[in-house]
Amino acid sequence: MGRYFAGRLLQSLVTAFGVLVLVFFMLRLTGDPSTAMLPQEASAEQREAFRQSMGFDRPVGQQFLDYLAGLARGDLGKSYKFRLPVAMLIAERLPATVELALAGITLAVLVALPVGVLAAVRPRSVWAALADVLGVTGLSAPSFWIGLVLILVVGVHFHLLPVAGRDSPRNLVMPAITMSFATLGRLVRMTRASMTEVLRQDYIRVAHAKGLPYRVVNFRHALRNAAIPIVTVTGIQFGYMLGGSVVVETVFAWPGLGWLTYLALTGRDFVLVQGIALFTSWIVLALNLLTDLLYGVLDPRVSLERR
Repeated sequence: MGRYFAGRLLQSLVTAFGVLVLVFFMLRLTGDPSTAMLPQEASAEQREAFRQSMGFDRPVGQQFLDYLAGLARGDLGKSYKFRLPVAMLIAERLPATVELALAGITLAVLVALPVGVLAAVRPRSVWAALADVLGVTGLSAPSFWIGLVLILVVGVHFHLLPVAGRDSPRNLVMPAITMSFATLGRLVRMTRASMTEVLRQDYIRVAHAKGLPYRVVNFRHALRNAAIPIVTVTGIQFGYMLGGSVVVETVFAWPGLGWLTYLALTGRDFVLVQGIALFTSWIVLALNLLTDLLYGVLDPRVSLERR
């Protein structure tokens, strides 16, 4: 087990460094950062002074080494738009994004697991029909459309919930529902498919033959053995929620990393975009590593097979 964990950790560290290289150099392939960050009417002298102050006049290799040295000190650079360290801005906005992502993934899991299990156990019931509706809607409806519909119906027409900001727990309801929809659709489909496959196994028939209650067989034995693909989807989707919440946070003006990314893009803040992209990619990698480690806990055969 220890060798399996060490191997997965080493792979994640190598991938994290590869992401660092890609983020750094791909942004510079778009052209001179001073051209993107300064207004079009800026003079040549202003552009040159800006490039020198930001270090863009040095060779790209030297810029990369300087960036690595800054990362070692926890320095992601200084935002051009906000005139503040990027690490400080991310730390300020991260709690709001984590709160929204946790609410979204919790809502998705609480709905998807029972619906998916019941749809697999009773394939011709109303639960199966509900699973079909949730699966199709969650995978096909864009998150911005769901958010706008909730705003118009719940917020504007019925005045039940606030439509923007993070002033109270009531502000979290509509963004969390919007955030959870895509994950809910995937989890319902995965839970149903995985449970259906497990329920066909011989040991499930033996458990029923021994007279065990259906609830014990379905939720204790079958669901536990069907958990690995469900954990995979949950971990990946939670990472996407943390790193890809730009649309939802923009629709609801939620003051998290997604909203900060939108402000950085519209403000042409090259350094801030680079820092957010790097930070969120590392979050996704860390969650994928945690998901892999959970495999070994849920099923020790996984660690043995990958040695």
